[in-house]
Formats: sequence, C-alpha cells, structure tokens
Amino acid sequence: MIDYQYIYSTYNNLPFLIKLVWIVISLLALTIAFMSMYLKVIRHSLRKKREINIKFKTEYESLLVKYLYSGDDSGKTTKTQNSIIESLKESVKVDSKRKIILAVLYDLMNEVSGEMSDSIQTFYYKTGLIKYSYAKLKNKKWHVIAKGIGELRRFRIKKASHRVTKFINHPVREVQKETHLYMVNLFLFDGLSFLDHLKTPLSEWEQIQLLETLQKFENQEICNIRPWLKSTNNSVVLFALKLAKIYNQFEVKETLMELLSHTNKDIRLNTINVLTHLYGIEAKDVLKTNFNTLSIEEQISFFGLLEKLVMPDDEPFIEEHLFHKNFEIQLLALNILKEINIDKYMGLSKLSKKEKSTAMIKSENI
Repeated sequence: MIDYQYIYSTYNNLPFLIKLVWIVISLLALTIAFMSMYLKVIRHSLRKKREINIKFKTEYESLLVKYLYSGDDSGKTTKTQNSIIESLKESVKVDSKRKIILAVLYDLMNEVSGEMSDSIQTFYYKTGLIKYSYAKLKNKKWHVIAKGIGELRRFRIKKASHRVTKFINHPVREVQKETHLYMVNLFLFDGLSFLDHLKTPLSEWEQIQLLETLQKFENQEICNIRPWLKSTNNSVVLFALKLAKIYNQFEVKETLMELLSHTNKDIRLNTINVLTHLYGIEAKDVLKTNFNTLSIEEQISFFGLLEKLVMPDDEPFIEEHLFHKNFEIQLLALNILKEINIDKYMGLSKLSKKEKSTAMIKSENI
C-alpha cells in the first residue's frame, strides 16, 4: 500500500528548487498524456471524416453520372434528372457536402462536353450552387472571392460578368488573375475588353495564361488591338504586341511604327521584333536614320530585321558596321554582306590585321 503521508512529508522537506523541478516534470507528464489522448481523438475523427467523405463522394458520383445519362435531346431536364436535383438540394446546403459535390462536378466537367456540359451547368443553377458562388464574391477575404470567381469560370456562367468585372483592378493579384481568366475563358477576344480598364501591371505569367486560353479555340476573329497598343499601361502594350505577332496583325503596322519611339525600351525592342515578323519594311529607314541613338539591344534587333528585309542599297550601311564594337552585330553584318555581295565578303578575309583594327576604331567613333 502506498504511504501518501510519507510521500507528502518527504516532498515538503525538499529544497524549493527540487520542488519546482518536480512540479514542472509533473506538468509536462500531464501535458504529454493529454496531447497523446487529444491526437488519438483527432486521428480517429479525421479517419471517420475521410471515410464519410469517401462514402458521400461515391454516392454523389453515382447520382451525378446517372443525372448526366438521364438526359434526352429535348434540352429540358427529365423527370429522373429533376428527382436527382431535388435529392441533392439539401446536401448542397451543408458546407462539407457542397465541397464534395463541387469536386465531383469539376472532375466531370473535364471529361464531358456539349450537351452534358450544359446539363452540369443546369444542375449548378437548379441546386442553388450558384448562390454560394455569388455569396463568395461578397466576402471580405480575397481567397474566398478568388474561389467564387473560379467556380463561375469553371461552370461557364456568363451572366455573372457584371459581378466579376468589378474585380479587374482588385489589390490582390490572385483575384485579378481569376477575373482576367474568367473574362477570356468565357468571352475569348471579347473578354479582353478588361484591358481597357486595367490600371495594374499584367504579369508575364498572366499574359502566357491568357494567350494559351485564346489559342485553345480555333477560327476566332481577333478584335481591334490598336487601343491596347496605345495604352498608358506598358504591360497592356506588351501583351498587344504579342497578339499582333501571333495573329499576324499586318493592319496595325502604322501604330507599330509609332511605338518605335516609345519611352519604354522593352516596348521598342518588342516592336522591332514584331515588325520583323510582319515584314515591316517601313521601319527600316526610320531605324537606319536613328541607329546611333538606339541601345545595343535595339541595334541587334534592328540587324535581325535587316537580315530578313535587306536590299542591295543597304550595302553601304552594312559595310559601315562590319567592325561594330558589338560582336553579335559584327556577325549579323557579315552574314548580311555574304547574302548581298559574296565577292566583297570574301575580300574581307584578305584585309590585314592592322586594317581591321583601323576599321574597328573608326566604327567605334561613329
């Protein structure tokens, strides 16, 4: 039998520091015991929740597949489909069940198209799922707003555009990105109208995503990109330049010529590259005249244009830069000379080292 009186008496006779150590050890032991029990309860709860979610997911998948294949050619929901919609309306009201239903619908949206895709959209409306997406747009948390816009995009809810467009210049980039993707996914080139009102920079990654989305759809008629080429938002101009190149917008050459004198170097460089792609011979004389005021990068880009659009009367200009201080320009000039005057090109190999050095010094002083 444990003598508690003896233990208590012994404890009381211990020094204060030893007492404190024992108190701390006891508290730690109790904490560890409590945490162990708590973790067991949590693990059990998570396991049960996972099992319930798997059960509901299997049930909802079965119902939704049945819903899709119960449709007919009339375009209206059948009796069986209406019955399934009614049976799931209550589940939609429960947050955890609603998340499972949305996850199943996302998977199905990726696997079906045409009439079945329209049936999923009808289900989204009739079960009231759309109300929860709209509610997310009114939330103060940015990630909830972004999630709501993403749902409306996936289910292709075009009539929500007036609710979504107000987030075009949202302070959080993730919300902006979802808004831009919503517009382009649902309205294609017409959806790019958000560029008219965009005040924040359009990141390179966003531009790539938008272009990838547009290129998924064939036989599209591109809209007028001139206003975006004249935008005060430099990122919008750069995006419009990509559109001009990808979709061969020869009709905007005049506007591109104006961009050769833009204050932003990246825009000037991209403009030269686009004009090269579009065989913008009009740019050649302008760039030749202003060649010495261009940055090295612009000069290299111009020689790239010249290589594609060179004419015999460009030979004096080419000769003038054969010994340019930039090695890349030297190579481009030599390649162009080889194309238009092989004899003169071959004659260069006969120049002495001293003559080449003198020519290079003269070139650097131009």
